[in-house]
This record gives sequence, structure tokens and C-alpha cells, in this order.
Amino acid sequence: MIPPDPLIITVALLLDLIMGDPRWLPHPVILMGRLVNVLEHGMRQPWLDLQLAGLLLLLITVGSAAGATWLLLKTLTLLSPLAGYAGAIFLSYTCLATRSLHIESARVAAALSSGDLPAARHYLSWIVGRDTARLDESEIWRALVETVAENTSDGIISPLFWLTLGGPVAAMAYKAVSTLDSMVGYRNERYLHLGRASARMDDLLNFIPARLTAMFIITAAALTGHSTSGAMLITLRDRLKSPSPNSGHPEAAAAGALGIRLGGEACYSGISSMKEYIGDAKLPLDEQAYRGMIKLMYVSTILMAAACISIAYLARINGIAR
Repeated sequence: MIPPDPLIITVALLLDLIMGDPRWLPHPVILMGRLVNVLEHGMRQPWLDLQLAGLLLLLITVGSAAGATWLLLKTLTLLSPLAGYAGAIFLSYTCLATRSLHIESARVAAALSSGDLPAARHYLSWIVGRDTARLDESEIWRALVETVAENTSDGIISPLFWLTLGGPVAAMAYKAVSTLDSMVGYRNERYLHLGRASARMDDLLNFIPARLTAMFIITAAALTGHSTSGAMLITLRDRLKSPSPNSGHPEAAAAGALGIRLGGEACYSGISSMKEYIGDAKLPLDEQAYRGMIKLMYVSTILMAAACISIAYLARINGIAR
């Protein structure tokens, strides 16, 4: 089996930055989503406790994703070491979301900048969980910055973290947990019990990466002309204000770096939720704030990639030396 490898990480990231997630390319997350739908339907039985069903859903989905990845790479490697490397690169590439996050968020920003508020609301609904039908311009910019900040951790830093620790198998297992969380990890009547195990596992797997993301955003602020001191101050002050144990860290770092205020009211399935404010409203939430967030995202990605490639290289060298 191919261990964590600097070449795999490098090529996978380059593919992600160049290609993103083209719709014509088969994506493992789609298969994971279909599996979750089938399992959820089958596990909603009167005789099965929903929390136990949720635990089984988590174990089966993650085990299937990790097992299928291991088996595929093992088979490809036996056929040809080159085929094994190609498979590892492709699967690792599908775990990253840098380019797609930029493309999907830029579609919203472009519609908003052109004055097409209905289109901006529509495109935003593709990438956030909140209700978007009644959001005004400033609320859309806020949602956009918040989702880019949060997904810098969930969609970029975390996959790179697990890819470095355990190769494509670990990265794909992480994506399975992330997919579960996005599908069933809600605190509503339907998923409160069934999705609890998946939501808790997602919190656990993102615990370290979220804090790394905040650190990289603070560093990126210095490299992009934003406020490093503001990023540090707001991270220390506001990182625990989010309902999530993790998302507040990158959001606070971004808010401090950009001099903006995040948080506030948001609606989910028609139910209003008031989140604590993160950051200070020194500058407006507008296109400039969004573009600043995109810069922070890309620089943070490069910093994390450099760290991961270096660690993988050193681990490989030490392994060879032994």
C-alpha cells in the first residue's frame, strides 16, 4: 500500500487548483451520498433505536469508504505500481475542494455584484445550509464569507491533514464523515438522534484542522496585507462563540483579518437562529471582504500544503533510512 507521499499530495493539490470538481468527472462523494440515502431509509425501522441506527450508519459508511479505497489501491498496486500511484493521486484529488469552493462562491459574488439578487440567493443556496430566499445584499456577503472561512477548514485543511497522516484511505474516511455530517448532522426533529454520532465524529476529526486553519489564516493575513494583529485578537476573543466547537476558529481569524463582523441571525428550514457576533464591524461586508477571504483561503492552502509535503517527505526519508 502506498503510504502518505509528498508527490501524491503535490499532484493532487495541483489537480484540484487547476480542475476543481468538473461535473463530468465521477466523484466518490456522490457514491457516498447514495449509500447514505439507502442506509438511512433501511435503518428507519420501528424496532431500531435511532441513536444506534446512527452509529451503524456512521460505521458502515466510513468502513465502506475506507475499505473500498484500500481495496482499489491494493488491486491497482498489484497490477502496476504506477497504476497504484495514479489511483492514489486521483482519490486524493477528489478529497480537496479549493478550486470548487472558489468557483461556487464566485458565482454568487458575480450575481450580487451585477445586481441580480434573486440569482445570488439561488446560487448561495447551493453552498450553504441556511435559508437564502429573503437574504439582503449584506447578509449574502456575510454568508459567503462565513462559508468560505468554514470550508477552508472542512474542505481543504482537514483533507490535507488526514491525507498526510494516513494517505488516501484516511482522507476518504474523513470525506465519508464530512458527507454524513452534511446529510444527517442536523439538530432538527428528523436527524437529532440519527445524525448525532456522525456530527460528533465530524467535530472530532475537524478539531485539530480547524485550529490549524485559524493559525494559517493569521499567517496569511500578514502575507496578503490584512490585519495580523486583528486576526490574532479576534481569534483569541471570539473563537468559542460559534455553536460549533470548530467553525468559530477560522471564522474568527478571518473576521479579525478582514476587519468585519460575522454571525447574527440566520434561518434554517424556516426556524430563526441567532448566533453570537464574531469580530468587529470596522469595514463593511461587501465584495472587497469576499475577495480578501478568497486570498486568505488560497494562501492558507499553500501554507498547509507546504507543511504537509514537508512532513510527508521527512516521514518517507526516515522510513527509507530505517
